[in-house]
Amino acid sequence: MCGIVGYIGPQSVVPVIIEGLRRLEYRGYDSAGIAVAGGPKGLELRRAPGKLRNLETVIHDSPIDGSFGIGHTRWATHGRPTEENAHPHRDGSGTLVVVHNGIVENYLSLKSALIAKGHKFVSETDTEIIAHLIEDELEMAGGHAHVVRSQSANESEAVVSDGTSPTRETREALTPVRPALPLEEAVRRAVKRITGAFAIGVLSAHEPNKLVAARMGPPAVIGIGDGEFFLASDVPGILHHTRNIHFLADGEVAILTKEGVHLTDFDSNPLPLKVQRITWDPIQAEKSGYKHFMLKEINEQPRAIRDTTLGRVSLDTGKVHLPEMQFSEADFRNASQITIAACGTSWHAGLAGKFMIERLARLPVEVDYASEYRYRDPIADPRAIGLLITQSGETADTLAAQAELAAKGSKTLAICNVVGAAITRKAQGTLTTNAGPEIGVASTKAFTAQLTALFVLALHLAQVRGTISDEESLHLVTELSKLPTKLASLLNINSPDAPGSSEGVAAPIRPSTPDRRSTTRQPLSVQCEELARLFHTADDFLFLGRGIHYPIALEGALKLKEISYIHAEGYPAGEMKHGPNALIDESLPVVCIATKDPNDPSSVLKYEKTLSNIQEVTARSGRVIAIAIEGDTEISQLVEQTIYIPQAPELLLPILEVVPLQLLAYHIAVRRGCDVDQPRNLAKSVTVE
Repeated sequence: MCGIVGYIGPQSVVPVIIEGLRRLEYRGYDSAGIAVAGGPKGLELRRAPGKLRNLETVIHDSPIDGSFGIGHTRWATHGRPTEENAHPHRDGSGTLVVVHNGIVENYLSLKSALIAKGHKFVSETDTEIIAHLIEDELEMAGGHAHVVRSQSANESEAVVSDGTSPTRETREALTPVRPALPLEEAVRRAVKRITGAFAIGVLSAHEPNKLVAARMGPPAVIGIGDGEFFLASDVPGILHHTRNIHFLADGEVAILTKEGVHLTDFDSNPLPLKVQRITWDPIQAEKSGYKHFMLKEINEQPRAIRDTTLGRVSLDTGKVHLPEMQFSEADFRNASQITIAACGTSWHAGLAGKFMIERLARLPVEVDYASEYRYRDPIADPRAIGLLITQSGETADTLAAQAELAAKGSKTLAICNVVGAAITRKAQGTLTTNAGPEIGVASTKAFTAQLTALFVLALHLAQVRGTISDEESLHLVTELSKLPTKLASLLNINSPDAPGSSEGVAAPIRPSTPDRRSTTRQPLSVQCEELARLFHTADDFLFLGRGIHYPIALEGALKLKEISYIHAEGYPAGEMKHGPNALIDESLPVVCIATKDPNDPSSVLKYEKTLSNIQEVTARSGRVIAIAIEGDTEISQLVEQTIYIPQAPELLLPILEVVPLQLLAYHIAVRRGCDVDQPRNLAKSVTVE
């Protein structure tokens, strides 16, 4: 991930691509690169870590030119944010390059197979595998010179299959027998070998003035200009050049030439070009048509959850595989406890993770605010594992807690959304949440990705420690795999796993007023808008939950106070008699999480206790908004408003429960006229104590 821009046409290609990448900077990135061809020097590549200005400096010092090209800004998911790992990536011959958004789930097995054929790799990324897969298809068809680079990161080194070592200039201008297979067919065959998600752009020095794009998962768009054509990962990258856009669907391949755009499916069957006229302004386009980044990111959660599980769980066996961990199974088997340290929303995720780990792995878990941890002279031992949770990986208090844990001899594990962040460099293992960049200050998709990562970790610990059966593991992994579709249904958007799906594309919604005691689920956004109309003038809110649902009550309260500036408290429902009951009157909205897993006796018991708490509130004229499971008619008889969510196992319900709370906070803040994406006095990443 994250930004792709490609161009073919009469304009100077480098400025077009650089400007397009600049317009995608809002997505976040840690390196950038560009490849051009069709010029006097053949295929040329420039890359740089850091911001676009670093790439521009490289190009200024070593100019490039051509008639077509592709560029990329990278948000690291495999490999550190270095020049070697930046896109575009070459194949072994150095005459073909690829840019890629997404995750190649089976990259390790593909890489092993390619190495066995003589391919060599110079980066730590999964994207480089795609370039070599395309090269492999060309070679198998005949007519493509087999050239492989050495393991050195020095791009001027190469080894040709006949044993000679060409200079950089020789390799750049290398013109072996023209491939017997068209580039687009090689791409079609290659992508069929990939398991995972991808939006790719490909160009070859051997097929001048041709760009090939393919999609399965992450978004990609084709721009139709006047005698010029564009590829981008998102509309803002090319909107200043054209408003005529084809949204590439899953399973589509686009071939861009100077003459036009041709579409096929992965089996070479021709497809029609469906051009839409975009009327958004550029600022709207950055948000994919959503009013705010927060709303966009709420709707990106199905994909964030799916991407966080890709390559980590087997739907065939139920086994969890965490190749990025540097912990041995003995470390996990012999662990005395897990100490979680985090701040804000990440702390709430950690508290939910405590329930997951203790329930599945039978391992004690302590959850600390990172800002408090090192000041209380904590007790730790070498058998304790420190688990640090942070979206940015740069939170000062969490880094300080990590240092304290390390000083006491504990190994540390990080759950982080940024590859190569400070916290990951100091940890013995990292579990990356593949949520993608999060722009809104109030965390949404990063939180649900953290919950997903914690569940995967808890399941892995349980399997290593022998506290779960193979049958139960397979059941839970199967249920986990259903979450993206359930969440997409809840949000009334296309599932990320559905054919032709497009991330964050909402189905049409007509405003309506929900029945105060209806059990029929209205579109969630509509229901939350109506609740915002009813309750946006409230001075206080109370959020209640029991067990693993209590951290979600805390998170719901935090979201509301962060962006609407309404005072809100999260409380364990069982503690109502010990203070909060004094606050209840007819003016206090009480959001109560009253979900249950009917197959889990402890969940049913907590649900029954929660119903008693709800009756305590209604007896004192409190106004209850309940979060409940679809089909629950019992609760609808007790409360004014019920928001229904799909059924899931007890430990996975928090991922579904939090979404209505996010939307409720969002719509209340909008109705109050608050700055949703940048609330007052808050920052996205807190890098000072």
